[in-house]
Amino acid sequence: MPPEKTDALKSAVFTIPNLLSLFRILLVPVFLRAILGRRPSEALLIFVLASLTDFLDGFTARLWHQKSKLGMLLDPAGDKLLMTASFVVLTIPSLGVPNFIPLWLTGLVFARDLMIVAGAVYAWRSWGQKTFTPSLLGKLSTACQVGTVFLVLWLNHLRITASYMPWAFRLTLLVTVASGAHYFASGLAILREQRRGKTAA
Repeated sequence: MPPEKTDALKSAVFTIPNLLSLFRILLVPVFLRAILGRRPSEALLIFVLASLTDFLDGFTARLWHQKSKLGMLLDPAGDKLLMTASFVVLTIPSLGVPNFIPLWLTGLVFARDLMIVAGAVYAWRSWGQKTFTPSLLGKLSTACQVGTVFLVLWLNHLRITASYMPWAFRLTLLVTVASGAHYFASGLAILREQRRGKTAA
């Protein structure tokens, strides 16, 4: 491979947004170790730091025009790994002390994600769609999930409970269901269009 092409490939891989996303992925086992070691303050700090890298990688990618195909994989992978790990460990009552995420909420969040992944795989295999733009409801759902994890970690750091947590769980439930229904309806609409296109052809 010519040197100039090698340099271009390196520059597309070793960008600040990609390094931030990779750093977020590497923080996941550190976060899990803090939770398993029952160190809520440390877990809170790591979660906030990881969430901050999520903001910074998108900001720097837009600011310095460093968007890349690798970044489009690393960014959502880092987000999903962090959130999956957070919901799983904080659903275990003995690890989420004194607050933990209800099993029904974790199950619903995972069910929604599996539905979206299954739909994306089907779209890719059926008509080759490779990019998927998150909806406003999808972004709001992610924000509620991040907020739920943060509140649980924050209250565990303070070693207190709060009467508003059940309402936070219900809000996350409502937005998660709404976003899942929206993605499902959008997927059906796209599928109908694809079938009409094939019929017309």
